[in-house]
Amino acid sequence: MRRFWKTGSLGLVVTGFLTLAVVSSGQDAGISTAKTPYVRTGSEVTLSGTIFLRGKRPRPRIIDMSADPVCEEVSSDFQTEDVVGHRNSLANVVVFVKSETLDKYLFDKPTSPAVIQHQGCRYVPHVLGLRTGQELMIRNSDPATHNTHPNPKKNDEWNQSQPPGAAPIIKSFNQSEIFPLKDNQHPWERAYIAVFNHPFFAVSDEFGNYRIENLPAGRYTVTAWHERFGESAVEITLVPGEARDVSFEFEVGRESPKKK
Repeated sequence: MRRFWKTGSLGLVVTGFLTLAVVSSGQDAGISTAKTPYVRTGSEVTLSGTIFLRGKRPRPRIIDMSADPVCEEVSSDFQTEDVVGHRNSLANVVVFVKSETLDKYLFDKPTSPAVIQHQGCRYVPHVLGLRTGQELMIRNSDPATHNTHPNPKKNDEWNQSQPPGAAPIIKSFNQSEIFPLKDNQHPWERAYIAVFNHPFFAVSDEFGNYRIENLPAGRYTVTAWHERFGESAVEITLVPGEARDVSFEFEVGRESPKKK
């Protein structure tokens, strides 16, 4: 892996490909009782950066939705979303940290659900992060019947249909991992769910930017994950009160191998 220090700023641009094969965040929801509740000290760290894409960006492809006339009517020009972003940036990259320091603490759980919906016969958002034990609310905003089928390795797999006007599906996951969410009735519908047992993760926006706040000082592995380009990671040490820029760069032509 190559590392580049940004000129004129305290920051690190990391290039790499598939440096980690499995997402793991230590202990998960089911065994968190031995942890100590984290109390903020006022000297927490802010981690931020930009995800860059090097090379010629692949053109999005129009998806044929003619198999479902309702979908074809509500979203006739829907395009692939695996490589999106503004100019040389990359959106929908999950950035998260891992360390033994975090494994010692119990962090407050969110009181509101994370929401994903079938809208225009696609999943919105395309990539969603949430906590272990946090409710995931799945809505159907379309006049078509949808199906939601997560395909995790550590969590329970399930498969549930949702007709128009149906109540939201409410689920939760107890193990940390990143996995796809598909619709068996509409094979072009695909999203990704990233589950963590701590709050220190983010998903890059259309300009490739991400931000993680209130992180305790310490030594971390910072990882950036993308559905097509795999993972890139860097080891850093953060001192109390620090604001650090850690940026990542992925390269067209170095995509992750296709999974069967």
